[in-house]
Amino acid sequence: MIILQKDESYMDILRIGEVSIRLISQNFVDDSLFRKSLLFIKICEYLRNLWDSCDLGPKCIEELVAQNAPKTIREDLHPFANESRRALDLANFYCNTGLPSPAAGAFFLRFAIFRKPNSLMKILVADRISPLGVAFLKEQEGFEVIEAYGSSPEKILDLVKDVSAIAVRSETKITADVFAAAPQLKAVGRAGVGVDNIDLAAATEHGVVVMNTPGGNTIATAELTFTHMICGTRPITQAAASMKAGKWGRKEYPGKELYRKTLTILGLGRIGREVALRAQAFGMNVLAYDPYLTEDRAKSLGIECVDLNTGFERADYITVHMPLTDETRHMVDEAAFARMKDGVRIFNVARGGIIKEAALLEALEAGKVAAAGLDVFEVEPLPEDHPFRSMDNVVLTPHLGASTAEAQESVGIEIAELITATLKEGVIQNAVNMPSVDARTLEKLAPYLTLGKRLGTFIQQLAHRQVGELKITYSGKIIELDAQPLTRAIQLGFLSRITAAANDVNAPAKMKELGTKVTAIKSSDEGDYSELIQVEAYCENGDLIASAAGTLIGKYNQPRIVNIDGRAIDFTPTHTLLCLQNNDVPGIIGNIGAILGEESVNVANMSLARMEGGTAISVFELDSEPTDAAMARISNHQAILKTRVVRF
Repeated sequence: MIILQKDESYMDILRIGEVSIRLISQNFVDDSLFRKSLLFIKICEYLRNLWDSCDLGPKCIEELVAQNAPKTIREDLHPFANESRRALDLANFYCNTGLPSPAAGAFFLRFAIFRKPNSLMKILVADRISPLGVAFLKEQEGFEVIEAYGSSPEKILDLVKDVSAIAVRSETKITADVFAAAPQLKAVGRAGVGVDNIDLAAATEHGVVVMNTPGGNTIATAELTFTHMICGTRPITQAAASMKAGKWGRKEYPGKELYRKTLTILGLGRIGREVALRAQAFGMNVLAYDPYLTEDRAKSLGIECVDLNTGFERADYITVHMPLTDETRHMVDEAAFARMKDGVRIFNVARGGIIKEAALLEALEAGKVAAAGLDVFEVEPLPEDHPFRSMDNVVLTPHLGASTAEAQESVGIEIAELITATLKEGVIQNAVNMPSVDARTLEKLAPYLTLGKRLGTFIQQLAHRQVGELKITYSGKIIELDAQPLTRAIQLGFLSRITAAANDVNAPAKMKELGTKVTAIKSSDEGDYSELIQVEAYCENGDLIASAAGTLIGKYNQPRIVNIDGRAIDFTPTHTLLCLQNNDVPGIIGNIGAILGEESVNVANMSLARMEGGTAISVFELDSEPTDAAMARISNHQAILKTRVVRF
């Protein structure tokens, strides 16, 4: 909750801020914006009166804001609920631009000043990350850091009840039960690459973003991979053990050379590319299998792009650098080993389970595989009686991929920074269950995200029935931007009046639960606007139910809806809209205005579009909800064919 605490300097700021907002408001000719400004000023005055009333004492204002502030402004507030500096930045932005209204600046100014001083977000560090990472979190204003290393699953369930974020490595399991027990959880950060210990489906369902640090341990993992390759080429570990046993078996440990051998890399991501660089330095011929790798990109790296079977057949060495998924589980199985050369050498420092261990054991015993190096296993820790432990041509390490001082420090600091950026600024990077958006991209996308969300809200209420498919078309300059966040914003807007549990993370999953298919395309067709987002709603049999298109207008990028069901129109998607389809006969607009006026409902703006067949679409922007009596009179008018009240 946000607590009012008296301080004369705060009051001075408030009064100056209100005067400034009034002056800005007077320069706006848009009636709806001006009225919104007046509303905010009234709220500010009301709050100040409460403040000045000595008998009230500390007063919670969060509910007052919730009741009075327009929803679009409240939504802007949410990501920054514990960061006064960001709220002040927004206050300055809104005051200077007048968007979404001049008085929005006053709202954020008050929020920045009146936020509860000890309203802390709890961060649970469940596994040991770099001390520098923990220190970084502790330095952040508004964070309370809880270190709970080695906690039992039961203890974790108890600790997460009021946490906003969790930082883990690979030890702690973040299960569906954990997400269910953490209603305030916003983010889980994995200091490392793999997220096998995190239930991604449950995270998405609960709207929790999951982030990892794929770059922090890249070099460490690549170097360990190459260490295994060298140890599988020259029997270094065996010779070292022999020397320590007092022997001098100089002729007992012949080896091979890497030079001019063929290496097949499965997965050419960050780590795969680093391994390729080192292999090329040793004079190896490098092949790569990666379903997302283009031939041009492979050629630019001096690598030959091949299909999976060709990679198996031509390889002298094979390294694995892929995540463990349903598609990659047991990718290297009995059939794969049957395709390989006799004497092949294989190494896995990625994820246990990609190589089928039973098949590898059989290939080792048969001599098909000359040597193997494993840092990861299907079951960890590796059972004491596992056959691999007794094989001289297998080098084993206990999941040491990222175990260097440099890597641990790097991923620890990085995950702390990622969690901080997500909670304080709404900036999401390295997310594994939603698109990542950096600060610069988010700044560019911001007005489009607002437009997209309002289009989604509008089309859902306009359709007013089960939607089988939502088709989104981007055209004009907007096609140069990343469409994924925009598509999510439209879905979130569509869901906003269906469920309160939707957010940017789980919106696509929620749409699937509704049975609504979402498709998004980018079109190069020229139109009347330099950029346009069109949203079409289809029923399950493929018939079009409703469509709407929007764009941004003016230097302040005001969102406008400019087309409904193929008809040109122009209105601001905000507050309350009364949408009508009526026979195009004289007197309709006057009659509707009279009815609303008699019921004390003010019309802020109005837009009209004529249709074929003698009908028209009318959109009235209202300052308040139309009364039931007004709606009954409008609906019963003989010229009115359809009515719909749309709320934002």
